[in-house]
Amino acid sequence: MATTTKSYYDILGISRSADAKQIKTAFRKLARANHPDANREDPTAEERFKLANEANEVLGDPASRKLYDRYGDDWRSYRDAGFSGDESRSASRPSANGSSRSTGYGVGSDTFTTFESDDMGGLLGGLFGRRGDRADVGHSRSLKGQDLEAAVDVTLQEAYAGTNRRFDVDAPETCPTCSGSGFARGAPCPTCDTTGVRPRRKTLEVTIPAGVASGHRIRVAGQGGEGRNGGPRGDVFLVVTVRPDPHFERDGDLLRTSIDVDVYDAVLGGEAIVPTMSGKLALTIPPGTQGGRQFRLRGQGMPRIKRPTERGDLTVRVNVTVPTDLTDAERTLFEQLKALRTPST
Repeated sequence: MATTTKSYYDILGISRSADAKQIKTAFRKLARANHPDANREDPTAEERFKLANEANEVLGDPASRKLYDRYGDDWRSYRDAGFSGDESRSASRPSANGSSRSTGYGVGSDTFTTFESDDMGGLLGGLFGRRGDRADVGHSRSLKGQDLEAAVDVTLQEAYAGTNRRFDVDAPETCPTCSGSGFARGAPCPTCDTTGVRPRRKTLEVTIPAGVASGHRIRVAGQGGEGRNGGPRGDVFLVVTVRPDPHFERDGDLLRTSIDVDVYDAVLGGEAIVPTMSGKLALTIPPGTQGGRQFRLRGQGMPRIKRPTERGDLTVRVNVTVPTDLTDAERTLFEQLKALRTPST
């Protein structure tokens, strides 16, 4: 990369609070204006283009930007030494004469050892070079491609049994028109608009495992964005939402439902049909069953996603229904029953 004492923010003409969109917009503007293919008569254009590209690479990546904001021009040294930009302010920095001395810095209850040397340049020079003449470490290293996310909705029945889904994703790949440079024949690339990449839509098919729940992420390896410098492609993560079901409530691998039982079966005992995820079952209703009573059916709940041969339970709540359209004969019988049940005074 090119080197400069000018701030990356100044190079792009943005404030230090600029967001990712503002950084991208500023870089595109400078790239169009200073690309060497579009400025063959201007020998300084290439250097300006390199500086803009360098600033965009650093500020456009949240991790490197955090290090740059914290450590300035020395950010690469700190990155390759294992720093993240979140360190305590007591972390050592090189002094004016090149010496550095520190025994460590604390983060919570952990202590991380830092370097101790009379010559910071001697310590890091073999890796990074002297300030103002450092090697372009990491510029050509292999990088994994961008990870992508896609959303998918499934029914509770599909979550119970498992299913397959086909879906489309737009995975970034190197622009075939400009081979990733952003410019073609001395002009901004019409295919990628100077970004060097373009989305390529692909259709994927994935298996949704039995027992999946809302919020589960299913990884589709190697189907994300194209890697850089020979790096592997990114992954696609399918984020699942299980739609509400009109008959069942879900709590982990436990399912809940309710059934109506008429007053005669509740009083005398009988049988009721219970819906389950795998079909209907007959449930014995004992005599004297009260409204609100719950029965537990073992193994009739959701599969456990890590042990799909095992299932949770299904709880069944009884709602006792009372007839509202009694005939005269039925009313007479209920009155007789009431009289039998009412203690005499």
